Amino acid sequence: MKIALAQLNYHIGNFELNTQKIINAVAEAKQQKADLVVFSELAICGYPPLDLLDKQWFIEETGRALNIIQLHCTDIAVVIGAPSINSGENGKRLFNSAYVIDNGIIKKVINKTLLPTYDVFNETRYFESNQKFDTVEINGILIGITICEDIWHEQANSQGYTKVKLYKNNPLDQLAQLNPALILNLSASPYSYYQENRRIDVLQRNAQNYGLPFIYVNQVGVNSDLIFDGASTVVNAKGEIVLQLKSFEEELKIINFDRINKTRPIEYAFDNIVEKNRQAIVFGVREFFNKNGFKKAVLGLSGGLDSALVATLATEALGAENVTGILMPSEYSSDHSVTDALELAKNLGIKHHIIPIKSIFHPFLDALHPVFNNLPFGLTEENLQARIRGTILMAYSNKHGHILLNPSNKSEMAVGYSTMYGDMNGALSVIGDIYKTEVFAMAKLINKHKEIIPTHIITKPPSAELRPDQKDSDSLPDYDILDKILFNFIERQLSANDIVEMGYNPKVVERIIKLVNNSEFKRFQAPPILRVSSKAFGQGRQMPLVAKYE
Repeated sequence: MKIALAQLNYHIGNFELNTQKIINAVAEAKQQKADLVVFSELAICGYPPLDLLDKQWFIEETGRALNIIQLHCTDIAVVIGAPSINSGENGKRLFNSAYVIDNGIIKKVINKTLLPTYDVFNETRYFESNQKFDTVEINGILIGITICEDIWHEQANSQGYTKVKLYKNNPLDQLAQLNPALILNLSASPYSYYQENRRIDVLQRNAQNYGLPFIYVNQVGVNSDLIFDGASTVVNAKGEIVLQLKSFEEELKIINFDRINKTRPIEYAFDNIVEKNRQAIVFGVREFFNKNGFKKAVLGLSGGLDSALVATLATEALGAENVTGILMPSEYSSDHSVTDALELAKNLGIKHHIIPIKSIFHPFLDALHPVFNNLPFGLTEENLQARIRGTILMAYSNKHGHILLNPSNKSEMAVGYSTMYGDMNGALSVIGDIYKTEVFAMAKLINKHKEIIPTHIITKPPSAELRPDQKDSDSLPDYDILDKILFNFIERQLSANDIVEMGYNPKVVERIIKLVNNSEFKRFQAPPILRVSSKAFGQGRQMPLVAKYE
């Protein structure tokens, strides 16, 4: 039996587009003489549909799309993800399901058992858990069908430090008793920089444990802040990889079931994490714009590294003709910051404008002088400059219909070193899930073969340039230290005592963690952040705004 893995890019709620993509993939699979084509989780409606699942029209449109797809499934079998109605008396009204269509007839509906409710997932909000286990026979082969989390009964915790069992029941144990010859897994597994390793580990261990080949079909694309990388995979009964599809691209590949355990295994080379994150972010920006019908982007060019990196990534994603940089020097900006930003704009080939803010800043100070009571220059005046810049950028965005990109990195987002209604403005946070040390690493990688980001931008001490001779190191520890503390606190979720025991200065650890905890209200109002780590700010890290953290 020839099986096609259809790794497609779906658009949530765009039933016309999704249906046509699926029909085209079925036709291509037929052309390649496939007997079965497998699509990903909730393929028909797109994943994750969130509260659209509560809309009756959304479920009805999914059903209509399924009916249209059925008409094109003659002379082939199809396994495809979509919600189904729970006809029982109890529980949620929907199941997260896999429809088995054989020669145009719905042969069976298999429901998802394990419903994740951690990190970015909250499926128990919408779906009822499956309690009945069954296989399906296609072309004389008995197949067990699982949906995403169903094969993740045991998994590593954050960053893979220890294995934990998240669920009481293991669907694979139930299916194994029915003696299938193959396990399919329809997935919508979002990208993070170590997720690919985890997936391979899960697939390989399950294949070895049950002595069965696994076919894992993941979606590709970006929905909201989640990046889906695809990388659909086939492993044989020994747990060896025999096929893997590309990352961040649509693709359809055929594998012969009779040859899975005889095919020569491939040595899959995992990409450098920095490079993989670069690919993910570029893909994320491009997808965010395409799926929302946006075309042009604007951002502030300060001459600093964060804005330089975002401009570079945006230019790769959207094309130089669609990116505009605005330089807004203050009286505290160094001459080289302006020349660095101009050189970057030239290297990228993007349009730029210069709007000095001194003449705007001082009338603000004059107007506020009576209520400032001669208090010394400080953070208020620094933030005022950032908010003037944010206002200029939003004005340009509104007037010209450009989407404002936010350049804040994860380090400053973590400790609250971003100004609300100033440099936190933007429709999308491009690098808000990579730490400052990772920003340096990505910039150096981009410059590996040709200087795109001026070297001086990378080598000069980071500074907001909002007061004379200001440097980030005036108020924060070196980023090498800061980022390690943040990583252990945020990604690894270690306590202050745990981090101190690793050898870090107790006072520094206490101060950094306090800054993180006290900045929740800022992040609550931040733009959506493209997720590339295991614990991004946003829906995957939900903290109370009013709480005592110590």
